[in-house]
Amino acid sequence: MIFNTGAALLDAIVLSVVSRDKEGTYGYKITQDVQAVISVSESTLYPVLRRLLKDGCLESYDKEFQGRNRRYYKITNTGIVQLNMYKREWYEYTLKINKLFDGGYQND
Repeated sequence: MIFNTGAALLDAIVLSVVSRDKEGTYGYKITQDVQAVISVSESTLYPVLRRLLKDGCLESYDKEFQGRNRRYYKITNTGIVQLNMYKREWYEYTLKINKLFDGGYQND
């Protein structure tokens, strides 16, 4: 994709991915799910996860998997509120951009 993916959009995408699993999901799976939609490196996503943890949008816990600890991330109530705000903003933003692309806003 040629468009820049800013911090707020990355936050929204990660919150959306994590919200799909009520029990939580682990970092590598989050990375794979995000990379299926946009081109982003794993080293870009882990700071996003840390920021969302710090902001109270996610919580984490460790669970053993094949003899190793795996860190899982789960969305919090704060994260759900934030995700819903991002969804509303995204919807309004895309409506305006699509209207512009479709020839609108010339003399509105």
